[in-house]
Formats: sequence, C-alpha cells, structure tokens
Amino acid sequence: MESNQTRCYKCVGDIRKMIKYGKTKSGSQRYICRICGKTRVEKYTYQAYREEMNQNIIQLTKEGLGIRSTARILKISATTLLKRIVFIARNITKPIISKGKTYEVDELCTYIRHKKNYIWLVYALEKNSKNVVSFNVGKRTNKTLNRVLETLKLSEAKKIFTDRLKNYKYLINEKMHSVKRFGTNHIERKNLTLRTHLKRLNRRTICFSRSLAVFNAILKIYFWI
Repeated sequence: MESNQTRCYKCVGDIRKMIKYGKTKSGSQRYICRICGKTRVEKYTYQAYREEMNQNIIQLTKEGLGIRSTARILKISATTLLKRIVFIARNITKPIISKGKTYEVDELCTYIRHKKNYIWLVYALEKNSKNVVSFNVGKRTNKTLNRVLETLKLSEAKKIFTDRLKNYKYLINEKMHSVKRFGTNHIERKNLTLRTHLKRLNRRTICFSRSLAVFNAILKIYFWI
C-alpha cells in the first residue's frame, strides 16, 4: 500500500492519482499528480519539509527560544526558519474586537539590529479576558500609539487605562481615558511575562531582533496563536 506521504497536498487528490516520476539525486522516489502536475518526494530527507515542522516552530517560538536554538533543535537552517516564521505569521488573522470592552495600553522598549536603535512595542490588553487585541511596533511617537488606539476607538471602547505618558492625553477622549492607580496592573504583569518568555525583549540581553519583519512575525505568533 502506498504511503500517505505520496498524497498530493495541492489538489488533495487520492493516492491513486499519484504516479512514479523518477528519482532524486539522493535516490528518493519522486511522484507526480495526474490531476494538477504537482510533484513531491515520498520521503524527504530535509527536516524542513516534515508535516509537523510548522507546529514545532510555533511551539518553540511561544516558549521563547531564539532563532539559532530553534534551528538547532529542529535541525534546519536559520535562514529557512526565519522564512518559515514570516510565512506562518502572514497567515495569522487579527482577532475580532468586541464592542464596549475595557482595555489597558502600555509600551515596551527593545532594540532592532543594534542597541542604539530603540524601538517600542505598543499593545492593548482586554481587561477581563487578558487577551492582546492589537499591537504596533515603531518609534515612541503619536503615530505609533495611534495605530493601536484607533482600533480601540472603532470598537467603541468603554474605558482605556494607560500610564501617565502625556501623549495619551491628546490621543484619547477624556471621558474614555483613565490613569488611575492600579489601572494597568494586568498589562504590567503581561510586560513581565513577555520579557521572561521572549529573550529578544529582555532588558539586558544580546538576543535582540535583527529584523523588524521577524520581530513582528514572532509577536503575531506569540499573541494570536
């Protein structure tokens, strides 16, 4: 009986539609689909083509492993891993935000490429569920903050708690805005969790991100999967 490895995953054809199509240089049997013409190898020797690879990447990323550590454990190249992380993140959809909820907003400072290039992660946490509903990465400017705040305003937020950063005073309606004591307890605790789990967010580390695209992709995986 043919292996499930010889199914066509492009047109989801059955095993009978796959026929032998020569061999690779390493001697592995190659198959071609009679429906769509897509070829595949019965047993790939390169680890990156294993079916469970994407799920393993997600799991290790959420556990906070760095790129090189993950690549060593999964036995794939760092370059392939980076491409796969960006690909996974590209298919993650932003969560739907419910109307009339209460949120906490805060910022985290980190680095991109080198320690002189400061970058800020701004994100919003739904107060009851403690889920991250929106985030943005950029300089500590009104534009960066507003990308997150506009999302909350469109959802008709009941209340938005922030720290005493003066920018918020001009960006959030006074009736919606609150800076009371203990108002940002949940998001401050989330900050600690992020810095503990993700090495690239540690305060004193050499594991900061080299690429803004990869940094955004890892945050998407961590927050929304």
